[in-house]
Amino acid sequence: MHDWQRVFDENVLVPPHPQRARQPLKESTAFQCVLQRLDGPLIKQGVLEVLSEVGCHLRMSLFDVTYRHFFGRTWKTTVRPVEPLPRQSSTIIFNETVYFHTSLTHPTIVAVVEVVAEGRRRDGTLQTLSCGFGILRIFSNTSDSPSSASASEDKRLRLYHGTPRALLHPLLQDPIEQNKHMSLIESCSLQFTLRPHPLLEPVFHLLPENLLVSGLQHIPGLLPAHGETGDALRKPRLQKPVTWYLDDVFFTLYPSLEKFEEELLELLISDRSREGDSPPDASALEVLERRLHVGVHNGLGFVQRPQVVVLVPEMEVALARSASFSRKVVSSSKASSGSQALVLRSRLRLPEMVRHPAFAIVFQLEYVFNSPSGVDGNAAGAPSSSSLAWMHVVRWAVWSPSLEASSGKVTLPLQGGIQPNPWHCLVYKVPPASMSSEEVKQVESGTVQFQYSLRPEGHLDTPTGHGSSPRPERRPSRKPPTSPSRPPVPPPQGLVAPQDSPVGPGLSLSQLAASPRSPARRRSAKPASQQPDGSEPSGAQAQEFPLEGRISHLEADLSRTSSVPGISVAEQLQELPFTPVHAPIIVGAQTRSSGSQLSRASMVRLQSSGFPEILDANKRPVEAVNPTDPVKFNPQKEESDCLQSNEIVLQFLAFSRVLQDRQGTPWPQTVYFTFQFYRFPPTTTPRLQLVKLDEAGRASSSLMSHVLALIDKDGSFDAGSPGFQLRFLVDPGFLKPGERRWFSRYLAVHSLQVDVWDGDSLLLIGSAAVQMKHLLRQGRPAVQVSHELEVVATEYEQDVMVVSGDVTGFGSVKPIGVHTLVKGWLHLTLANIGHSCEQRVRDARSLPPSRSRVISNDGASRFEGGGLLTREGPRPVKNVVQAQRLADVDSELAAMLFTHSRLGGKGPQGAGQEADAVCRRKLERMRAVRLQEAGGGLGCHRTGVLAQQGVRAQHARDLQVIAAYRERTKAQSIASALSLAITAEHTVYATLGAAEFFEFMLRNPHNTQHTVTVEVDNPELSLILDSREWRHFKDAANLHTPLEEDMFHLRGGLAPQLFLRPRETAHIPFKYQTFSAVQASAGLRLEDGTDTRSPGKSSTMPTRHAKVTFRAGGGKPLAVLRLTVEPQPHVVDQVFRFYHPELTFLKKGIRLPPWHTLPDAPVGIPGEAPQVHVRCSDPNVICETQNVGPGEPRDVFLKVASGRSPEIKDFFVIIYMDCWLATPIQIWQVHLHSLQRVDISCVTGQRTHLSLVLRGTQTLRKVRAFASHPQELTTDPKGVFVLPPHGVQDLHVGVRPLRAGSRFVHLNVVDVDCHQLVASWLVCLSCRPPLISKAFEITLAAGEGKGTNKRITYTNPYPSRRTYHLHSDHPDLLQFQEDTFQVRGGETYTIGLRFAPSQVAGEEEVLIYINDHEDKNEETFCVKVIYR
Repeated sequence: MHDWQRVFDENVLVPPHPQRARQPLKESTAFQCVLQRLDGPLIKQGVLEVLSEVGCHLRMSLFDVTYRHFFGRTWKTTVRPVEPLPRQSSTIIFNETVYFHTSLTHPTIVAVVEVVAEGRRRDGTLQTLSCGFGILRIFSNTSDSPSSASASEDKRLRLYHGTPRALLHPLLQDPIEQNKHMSLIESCSLQFTLRPHPLLEPVFHLLPENLLVSGLQHIPGLLPAHGETGDALRKPRLQKPVTWYLDDVFFTLYPSLEKFEEELLELLISDRSREGDSPPDASALEVLERRLHVGVHNGLGFVQRPQVVVLVPEMEVALARSASFSRKVVSSSKASSGSQALVLRSRLRLPEMVRHPAFAIVFQLEYVFNSPSGVDGNAAGAPSSSSLAWMHVVRWAVWSPSLEASSGKVTLPLQGGIQPNPWHCLVYKVPPASMSSEEVKQVESGTVQFQYSLRPEGHLDTPTGHGSSPRPERRPSRKPPTSPSRPPVPPPQGLVAPQDSPVGPGLSLSQLAASPRSPARRRSAKPASQQPDGSEPSGAQAQEFPLEGRISHLEADLSRTSSVPGISVAEQLQELPFTPVHAPIIVGAQTRSSGSQLSRASMVRLQSSGFPEILDANKRPVEAVNPTDPVKFNPQKEESDCLQSNEIVLQFLAFSRVLQDRQGTPWPQTVYFTFQFYRFPPTTTPRLQLVKLDEAGRASSSLMSHVLALIDKDGSFDAGSPGFQLRFLVDPGFLKPGERRWFSRYLAVHSLQVDVWDGDSLLLIGSAAVQMKHLLRQGRPAVQVSHELEVVATEYEQDVMVVSGDVTGFGSVKPIGVHTLVKGWLHLTLANIGHSCEQRVRDARSLPPSRSRVISNDGASRFEGGGLLTREGPRPVKNVVQAQRLADVDSELAAMLFTHSRLGGKGPQGAGQEADAVCRRKLERMRAVRLQEAGGGLGCHRTGVLAQQGVRAQHARDLQVIAAYRERTKAQSIASALSLAITAEHTVYATLGAAEFFEFMLRNPHNTQHTVTVEVDNPELSLILDSREWRHFKDAANLHTPLEEDMFHLRGGLAPQLFLRPRETAHIPFKYQTFSAVQASAGLRLEDGTDTRSPGKSSTMPTRHAKVTFRAGGGKPLAVLRLTVEPQPHVVDQVFRFYHPELTFLKKGIRLPPWHTLPDAPVGIPGEAPQVHVRCSDPNVICETQNVGPGEPRDVFLKVASGRSPEIKDFFVIIYMDCWLATPIQIWQVHLHSLQRVDISCVTGQRTHLSLVLRGTQTLRKVRAFASHPQELTTDPKGVFVLPPHGVQDLHVGVRPLRAGSRFVHLNVVDVDCHQLVASWLVCLSCRPPLISKAFEITLAAGEGKGTNKRITYTNPYPSRRTYHLHSDHPDLLQFQEDTFQVRGGETYTIGLRFAPSQVAGEEEVLIYINDHEDKNEETFCVKVIYR
């Protein structure tokens, strides 16, 4: 408390001129000003002779030239001694730095520097004299930038005679430097440097605006500076904040709350009557609200904007909690209820607190009063329905906790009166000090009591802590006194939870004007917008001073309100909290699974269809389990299973349409499936034929109608061998060490998403999801499960402005504009067959190394020898090598050798020619031997001799080349060989988004200390600089190595450094994390396949390398770490597929399910959801999430730019629930299909025509057009047609929508021979309903097996004969006897209708469209069909 009071008293600021406060606020700008030296004989010799111990110092103040107003606080340098130097100029060195920041970026805001001499008189008193002053221009006249073009250059400040007080004279107008009353001091100047200092911006919350401070001054909340300079503001470092929680806050006022408020109202009414010269009126003033401002103050200012909550009398709390309370409210002119305490019913959270003696929590009790206009003479003519409100501060308190405090109870005395307070406002008086007892004096102004704790889950009943001031001997009674003249005040209206404390206003005063109610109701008025208990802003929001849920902006509005009626003051617009209104997509909604088991009829159909039976390793049928049975997952049982190899079998059996499909959608002839299982590559099955089953013997309720059959290359299929199987082998050779537990958990908690495609049109039919938990064998040899899965299609309407959605029974919000339709049922069998893996396990040396988290360079501290041209490095076992040709070792040397090039050397580039060279050499020797035996002629002998001489000359030349080459590369080769002695190698197996953590043991081998620079050549490999992040990774890896705070010295954008003592070893933390997605094969093998690749490595995912060099002083390497990264495929939890117009932005929101339901979600604090963080694999995709209140749903927002049609953009979204982004809990794959957009505005039931341009490719193609809604969109040509190469052909499209609204229709043009997509369009329909001319109603019996015939008449309104066409929006319910009819002019025609029967009761509206010969709508009839 004493430290805070000392800092507060020493740093009192003069505010800027009030007119400046009315101007629009700007961002504050930080500056650094260095006052270097004072040149010239500024101090007169006479002063030096009269005074002794003469010194000189500088003073700096901020000055507003426009309003002639000094503001801020005057800053002084240290006193420098002055030596008497007659007849020559003197120089006084200061070299002191001052920092400040201001938002008053106006050219007339200047800094005034005064030169002051001080000395002692003969009587010993101190005398100060002003020797001159200078005007330092901070901002230029043209902009708000610093005054000079090069702000970092040294400049000289001219000095003037006199004192800065002369600037207050009205004759000194701007520009002051050119005023005739200003007298310049010749040959005297002050050298200084003024520059912006952006490094001060992170500590703006600790430094008040316009406060001039030195870097040597200690600022509460900042760490001391490094080095000898001691300038803590040059590169400021913040202390670690601590979150404090305050509970059970209540105020007691002397002698009671009722008496206190009565006296307060009487004094205010009396004061207003004296000002208005009118008699006092007891009903002129009422208490509207009692507010509490709570903030953290560091002696200089509030660290964050104080929180504002509403206090309520204790009686209202007791009545609000009473379930049977029911009383009549009686009007009264009294101030408040008779309770003795003001209670806060919610918890206060202060995340900005710091353990520092000067940090304190400040409380301010504020009353809001309401006065009906017209009670005084100022607004007599105002209507009686309006009211005015204003506020008065009545008490305040401050508490500085001890550095060791963690929890306890505190009682503080309230303060008031004229003493300075942190809000710098007038406070209601305190009682006169007539009491003799000191303890009573402490509480006569009232007390505030609360409990504090550092635990978010709540306070503990600990002994009462010692506050900074004495407590009263006894706690005042909190029982409300009885008052016969006034009944209790009713509880506040509109509160959702009585236990919640209102946070006001929202605004409760309605912009400082409220309508009058009864006095009792007005005194207990509460904000219209209440905040739930515990809903406090997050740390990130608190740093930005949010306005939602708080009323701190209300006081700012009051300070800027003009006191003159009719004058409006311009205010800066404040940004409101806003959430994008994209309709969120529920995760898993488009891939929900029915989870139903096969019916007995379906099982009979499967058995009789001839599907191959799945057998285990012993060729016995696999045990079948029920998909509805619960699964008990025991990880220990899975790991102890002797059958270590798992063969996962996926058997696609049948695909059936929905029986309730009433639109008559054509059923696809062929389908194919896409999915991704675990870390295997994305799988696309071949096209499968849908073979319809015989209707004989099939029950009407049986779902299975079409079995799947594999299509051969010639287009034929064998219906006798239905089904399609895929097998995935997961054995120890495929899994990394320790990964088997991951795989078991993957089966236990994840679902497999299968996309179903039309094999002819290449349109997505829908998606299905199946849980894989039944594949856990749990010690069994094999297991299988059969599913009937709903294939669900998700349709997105065009983006519309929506503000809310339907709340489902599960408490989630139903997305708006997103519709799901069940397209069919997929019959799928999953199996897991266990195999013994003794014959499959490779040598242990070929397996990947264990996941060691600590890398030591001790093994690389010696040199094992080797040749200069050896590229492999030192040999790990024996220093014995086989002789090799130099040309085979070095390809560069091989290119320079004549002999090697002629013979075709082996080398790295010609290794395959070695056998040919040996063969040719043997053949030449054999030929030479035969020539000698045959006694060849002299010419042949001479030719052989010349050839031998030529070979010797070539060898001699090659030897010279080798010698020169070795001499040239000797230094580089020796350095490279010696670097191997300090090089350590490590291999990590990285997956997308997962951080691979390890530590490197760096040892200083020398007897001298070193400052080591760490250089990393790969941006995906980084040092862990934050000790909290380091501790997080250590705890996750269960690593117990030493941890150090402030280990590295950071130098901006340069490489970090650390200090090593002689022979010292330090653990350097690293993490490798990549967000670049390279999804490729991870060793997919069938059961009978063989794989010769090294385990754990993918052949199509390139190996990456990273190098870390530790350099000592002088750039000498101390150690080298070579990191080999083997990328591994990752698991995809969810797949999203969007179709969007080309060259536009896709904006979508994806809603996360409750965090505790996500797989691998961390176990957090009960009732408190962890924060969600997202990253994207594509840096060009904007992916973000917003922190919301407790219990609120979380959305992930995507903004993606689509490319040109038919481009497909694939990227991954990684979801984290830890702030260090260590382990992803969800990975989503997003496919964005860019399509050509065609907008059509049409009328329901009427055909609209348009033409699309179809361009040919390089070859002749046979193509066909397919639509996703063939009932509504037709094309011409209708069937297969020829598309010539490089040709242009019109594709005529006719659209007749069946229902009104906006939606998308997909149109594909497919090559029927190659099954390739040639062109694709996204048709955006905007359909409006037609005008209904007649309406009918018909009642039919439900449940009957026969339909009903009806007739209606239509009269031709034209005088000529016309042809009409009939259509219906429900062709499944209504059929016409004749779809086309002709009628003469003016005659009537009878239309025959046939209504289909319905098995269920209900109502349906059927529209009948009567169109002309051009298919334009003439009339529309509406028939309401009621089935009973």
